[in-house]
Amino acid sequence: MSQGASTWLVLVVTALAANLPFLNERLLGVIGLAGGVKSLAWRVLELAIFYALALGVGWLFERRLGQVAPQGWEFYAVTASLFLVLAFPGFTWRYLVKHRDRRGAPV
Repeated sequence: MSQGASTWLVLVVTALAANLPFLNERLLGVIGLAGGVKSLAWRVLELAIFYALALGVGWLFERRLGQVAPQGWEFYAVTASLFLVLAFPGFTWRYLVKHRDRRGAPV
C-alpha cells in the first residue's frame, strides 16, 4: 500500500473511531449495559480507548512503510485534539440534536 493510501486509511479509521462512542448505546460497540443507556463518562472512556487504537493503527502503517519516528508530547497533544475535533459530529448528534420518536414527540 502506498504512503498516500495508508494516510487516508488512517484518517478514515480515526474519524470512524472518534464517532463510534456517540452512535450506539453499547460499550465499545459490542457490550450491552444493564440500564441500556451509556453515560457521558463511558463515552469519554471509549474515546480514550479508541484514540489509543487509532494511534496503534497509525503506528503499524508507519512501521510497515519504514522506520518509526520518535514522538514527543506535542505529537500526542495535537493528535488528541484532532481526535476530539473529529468526534464533534457524533457528539452533536447525540447531545445537541433534538431527537423525536416515530410519533413526532421529543425523546
